[in-house]
Amino acid sequence: MAVIIRNEVFSCFVFYGVLLVLKMYIIAIITGQVRLRKKAFANPEDALRHGGLEFYRLDPDVERCRRAHNNDMENIFPFLFLGAIYSMTGPSLAVARLHFLVFFLARVLHSVAYLFALRAPTRSLAYTVAQIPSFSMAVQILMAVAEYA
Repeated sequence: MAVIIRNEVFSCFVFYGVLLVLKMYIIAIITGQVRLRKKAFANPEDALRHGGLEFYRLDPDVERCRRAHNNDMENIFPFLFLGAIYSMTGPSLAVARLHFLVFFLARVLHSVAYLFALRAPTRSLAYTVAQIPSFSMAVQILMAVAEYA
């Protein structure tokens, strides 16, 4: 394990990867808080506990939070895989850090745009910007392992 942590690129990846996972937890907590505030529960037993079956319902604000969280899972999980493998291909620390930082900042902006319903195309641009380092890492990984295929 000490050898992996001494890999500066991998350690940089771990830093941003953990921040992204924490961001996902924060979105999940926000979703729960909005659910409680709006009294819109996904399960009948939760609705009964908080006032009655009439609160077993969908709410647009809760659904917005859920979509933000789902979008995170669709994008951050692949990034975690790609970033871990990319870190093992021997990239420059500066280039790798740029990949990780751009992805992280774009995903934070994407979540803010989603949760606060910022004007279009803010969310779309943040999504697109985050795809660039992911695609770049995927291509570099494929180039690094192509000779073994």
